Amino acid sequence: WMVPPAALCVHLCIGQAYAFSVFNLPMTKLIGLTDPAPDDWQLTDLGWIFSIAIVFLGLSAAFTGTWLDRVGPRKAMFTAACCFGGGFLISAVGVATHQLWIIYLGYGVIGGCGLGIGYISPVKTLILWFPDRPGMATGMAIMGFGGGAFIASPLSVWLMNHFKTDTDIGVTGTFVALGIIYFVFMLIGAIIVRVPAPGWRPAGFVPAAQPKSLVTDQTVHVDEALKTPQFYLLWWVLCLNVTAGIGVLGQASAMSQEMFQGRITPVAASAFVGLLSLFNMAGRFVWATTSDYIGRKNTYFVFFILGAILYALVPYTGKVGSVAGFVCAYAVIFSMYGGGFSTVPAYLRDMFGTRYVGAIHGLLLTAWSMAGI
Repeated sequence: WMVPPAALCVHLCIGQAYAFSVFNLPMTKLIGLTDPAPDDWQLTDLGWIFSIAIVFLGLSAAFTGTWLDRVGPRKAMFTAACCFGGGFLISAVGVATHQLWIIYLGYGVIGGCGLGIGYISPVKTLILWFPDRPGMATGMAIMGFGGGAFIASPLSVWLMNHFKTDTDIGVTGTFVALGIIYFVFMLIGAIIVRVPAPGWRPAGFVPAAQPKSLVTDQTVHVDEALKTPQFYLLWWVLCLNVTAGIGVLGQASAMSQEMFQGRITPVAASAFVGLLSLFNMAGRFVWATTSDYIGRKNTYFVFFILGAILYALVPYTGKVGSVAGFVCAYAVIFSMYGGGFSTVPAYLRDMFGTRYVGAIHGLLLTAWSMAGI
């Protein structure tokens, strides 16, 4: 039971990515301070920071999955801490010198690699510790990624106000502080994580003599998994689920302020981002645990049917000016968005076995990269 907290130390930190939208509007006024100046960055240019980070999340997860299986979660978590914390520090230089490409490199490329390595590092370890409840196990860790913005959003706003002066909007100092804070906490996760002994089982756990329907009792090598239609169908399912949600997450703060002008302030918008994060986090645990009982396929059926209905209702809530309807619709949507992420590792374990699930999961996350673009 010390392994889920170790995973949460990493996932709660890298989950900050979902709160990056709180920096978008302040970073359009780095020179003008109160209003954008002619030389300030455009919101559309800043949106690429998040997209690049998600692209490199998927790429790093895909290319480091087999390395992670070889070296174990501790080295992977330490590497993720160096990349993610270092990405913030490099981005602080980019803000201070007003060079957007440095932020693309720092947070987007290097920080994105930290996101990907950190994301997959505890997944296989948790499945090994909880062979009887793989959905619940991965849900416990991956809910941290969804909940990271719940902490990061208000923290980022508070830090910007703390570092703000008459000549500085406070983003540089905030990036430096976050880089140091996240490195320390991710390092704690790397220190306390453990791998079970080969063949370890929980007390009283007896594997079923006959596997459930659609659950394999074999081990499928990662190279063989790539030759199956199941892998690509699951890739497409995840890509669709993520595409639907990630476009909103990247602009959640600005979108809510523009749809309800004068009614949602920047502080309230950051609270909205935090609320989405809370439901994203809760959904990762609740839906993944539910999938242990109703099956992975039925869980995804719910996501796509209910999700389509709620997305169709969102423009109507804006038209009639219903902030409550807007927030409620997205709250449920993001519980399912998070649930899609946390359920898929257990789905892969059902399909391909436990041995190579880390590497297969890493390759599947290229769907996240595609969705980010």
